[in-house]
Amino acid sequence: MTKRSFAAGLFGALAALATFDHAPFGGLLVMVEKANAEDGSKAGRSPSTPMARDPAVAVAEEYEVARRKGTREAFELFIARHGDTPLAEQARAELKRLSR
Repeated sequence: MTKRSFAAGLFGALAALATFDHAPFGGLLVMVEKANAEDGSKAGRSPSTPMARDPAVAVAEEYEVARRKGTREAFELFIARHGDTPLAEQARAELKRLSR
């Protein structure tokens, strides 16, 4: 057997093994396909990841946390993270009030 025919046979064997039903590294493709197939049968099931939060609500909650702490550092952190929001103006006013 020559090296060329051995290489061709080896390539053919690898090509036969590398189908869409088989994936190296633990069969990740097979697991994903099975998971997708199972999800279709459970139409009424809730999603596994929560819905995205409203960004305005999250910013308002962060402002309330800073306001409750009432420290210069808390308001500075809020302004650094959300400096372009309307609540940042309120945080700046609170900083001025604290510095008096």
